[in-house]
Amino acid sequence: MNKYESRARRGRKTKFIIKDRFDKSRPRLVVFRSNANITAQIVKPGKYGDIVLASCSTVETSLKKKIKGNKVEQASLIGKHLAERAIKNGIEKVVFDRSGYQYHGRVKAIADGAREAGLII
Repeated sequence: MNKYESRARRGRKTKFIIKDRFDKSRPRLVVFRSNANITAQIVKPGKYGDIVLASCSTVETSLKKKIKGNKVEQASLIGKHLAERAIKNGIEKVVFDRSGYQYHGRVKAIADGAREAGLII
C-alpha cells in the first residue's frame, strides 16, 4: 500500500466516523492540500452529492495579495477567511474533515484559524 492509498483509506475511515457520530445535516469543513496551495470548503450532503456552502483557497485572486508568509501562516489566514464567509452565510457549527491528512502543520492551522474567527468545530 502506497501513501496515496493510505491517505484514501484514512479519509474513508474519517468520513464514516463523521457520518456515524454526528448529525447528518451538520456541514463538514473539508481540507485539500497540495505542495503549493491549500483549499478548504464547507459542504453539506445533498440529494445528488455534496453542496458547497463556502470555500476559500490560496489560489483566489482576491486573497493572493493579502496572503503572505510561510505555508502554515497562509493556511491560518485561509481558515479565518473561510470562517468569516461561513458565518456570513449563517453557518456556526461544522465537523472537521481532514481528508486523511495528519492533523498537524497546515491542516491544523486551518482548523485553528477557523476557530479564532468564531467557527465552532
